[in-house]
Amino acid sequence: MLDKNGIAKRIAKEVKDGYYVNLGIGIPTLVANFVREDIEVEFQSENGVLGMGPFPFEGEEDADIINAGKQTITTLPGASFFDSATSFSMIRGKHVHLTILGAMEVAQNGDIANWKIPGKMVKGMGGAMDLVASAENIIVAMMHTNKRGESKLLKECSLPLTGVGCVKKIVTNLAVLDVKDGAFHLLERAPGVTVEQIKEATEGELIVNGEIPEMQLS
Repeated sequence: MLDKNGIAKRIAKEVKDGYYVNLGIGIPTLVANFVREDIEVEFQSENGVLGMGPFPFEGEEDADIINAGKQTITTLPGASFFDSATSFSMIRGKHVHLTILGAMEVAQNGDIANWKIPGKMVKGMGGAMDLVASAENIIVAMMHTNKRGESKLLKECSLPLTGVGCVKKIVTNLAVLDVKDGAFHLLERAPGVTVEQIKEATEGELIVNGEIPEMQLS
């Protein structure tokens, strides 16, 4: 199965030349490290950055340049900085081609829960609600199961929802799945992972058609 970098590396294959891409907090922030060098992509962060690059090497961090998760980042030539109002105008105006988010749970109808666990203090929903309401192409990066081994790909989400019926694709440490027609459709399996293992780790309805290829990460 994949680690967090492996998930990000597989998602990077979904990024196309000329895309404007919003990277959410967590695993999605790693995607910028693995995008092909022969294509031009603009990474946007809702705190007001356009033109994010890979994470800085140790000792080269600039504490004034951060993403929405307050991690230090690098910027590429031509990058720009702006206020949150402008940033969310880009998001709500559907000027972002691809949104990559983390999630605590995803339901088989495309619902996503990624902002609150009841009983735990959070500062607020942040930009996730605007992103899932405005984006037409949403990929979720997540672990297939929680720390107790319970599936996070469910028939119905148990946590407060961030968005309804909005997730199009999921990349986990076990598999790549499309979300359509009220079910998870298995597209690829992680290296060394069997279809049976994926079935056992998926609570929601899982559709498996034919031979399922292994992910190609190179």
